[in-house]
Amino acid sequence: MKENVKNLTIEHNEKLKRFEAEVEGEVAFVEYERPEKGSIVFTHTIVPPPLEGRGVGSELAHAALEYARLQHLKIVPQCVFINAYVRRHSEYQSLVDSGRSHAGN
Repeated sequence: MKENVKNLTIEHNEKLKRFEAEVEGEVAFVEYERPEKGSIVFTHTIVPPPLEGRGVGSELAHAALEYARLQHLKIVPQCVFINAYVRRHSEYQSLVDSGRSHAGN
């Protein structure tokens, strides 16, 4: 069983428009777009195979969604992983822009 990553440092890389974490020389990230003021579209979550199953994606999703909450942004979870995370964590449902298309719809 793979051990979960502890004390993960997540950086908001505004230049690349992503939230990222480097673990054991691998970089995992959540990419986003800002098509209009007041919203953020999460487009991809990438977790390299050596880091899969260790909670890295969930930590990135949490950081990205908390950023959206603190910035008072509506989210569009086009990324399948972010969409699933929001469905499992009801505290983020109110952030979803119900007028935009989402992953899995």
